[in-house]
Amino acid sequence: MAIVPKSIPNIQIRQLLLMFLIGGLVYLVSYNLLSFLPAFLGAYTFYVLLRQPLFYLTERLRWNQKLASLLLMIAALFLLLFPLNLLLDIINTRVIPMLQNSPALLHTLEGLIHQQEQRFGVVLLTPENLKTLSDWGVSMAGNMVNATLNGMMTLLVTFLILWFMLTDGKHMEQQFLKSLPLKPENILYVRDQLHALVFSNAIGIPVMGLVQGAAGFIAYYLSGVPDVWLWTTLTFISGMLPIFGTALAYIPLSISLFAQGAHGHALFILLYGFLVIGSVDNIARMWLLKKIGDTHPLITLFGVVLGLKLFGFVGFIFGPILISLVIMLIKLYLKEFVQPDQV
Repeated sequence: MAIVPKSIPNIQIRQLLLMFLIGGLVYLVSYNLLSFLPAFLGAYTFYVLLRQPLFYLTERLRWNQKLASLLLMIAALFLLLFPLNLLLDIINTRVIPMLQNSPALLHTLEGLIHQQEQRFGVVLLTPENLKTLSDWGVSMAGNMVNATLNGMMTLLVTFLILWFMLTDGKHMEQQFLKSLPLKPENILYVRDQLHALVFSNAIGIPVMGLVQGAAGFIAYYLSGVPDVWLWTTLTFISGMLPIFGTALAYIPLSISLFAQGAHGHALFILLYGFLVIGSVDNIARMWLLKKIGDTHPLITLFGVVLGLKLFGFVGFIFGPILISLVIMLIKLYLKEFVQPDQV
């Protein structure tokens, strides 16, 4: 007796075909719009930071939605472009020329390294290597400037997306959360975690740099450091970087002062940077943990590398957010499907 194979139900065939069609189109669209991912992340970051002021203006003060959105966008654009333009100007006019024309600094470095080589009987760095290191610094600074200039187009797209987010904010949030295939408690978890990671990175990282920059300014001003605002700005930027942090600013400054014969000031800056600026960072992090949360240094480290490549200077903020988002999604998966009571 012949066995007649069961046929696949027609509704399942149509369902599979539709799923393949949807998946193929989603892949096609996503692949070709991948370059707009930084703009979307930037727009979402600004939206989270501006949503409470937006709701206050529209619900408490009864402002027109579009007028309130336009006002907040102008304020955000000014707050972003003003420091960005200042940083670009300092790098172009001060940092790069300083790296390109630093014979006294290189000579001092060579002398210090030569002393250590004689003391320990090893070869640490040759003058050629020092010159290569200086050229690398120039190249890196130039690449950061180019990445930031290229990111201006991304910034325009960011504010275009932000406009639609602000003008349709609450409805957009409701539709997004409603579309998530998650338990109700996990939907609230997603909303709270997304807002927390944006605040901890978009506010926490610049605050760290600002606190350390202010601490550095005090020492630089009292020591009579030339171009005090240049070194304060470099301290602010390096303060947002993990691992080495502000040492990337106060150690070169100490070497520069030593090369100019200001040995006392050089030693003071070095000790102050190590003892005070580092302590200020730790105290500020303890305060920040209680207020808006904190970001692990490794997330900041790899996020900054990723962010600088995608965004230029604003990648200091958006890069760590992207990596934090990936970690949050992993936790969400475990919370939803694997260990709902242990995550």
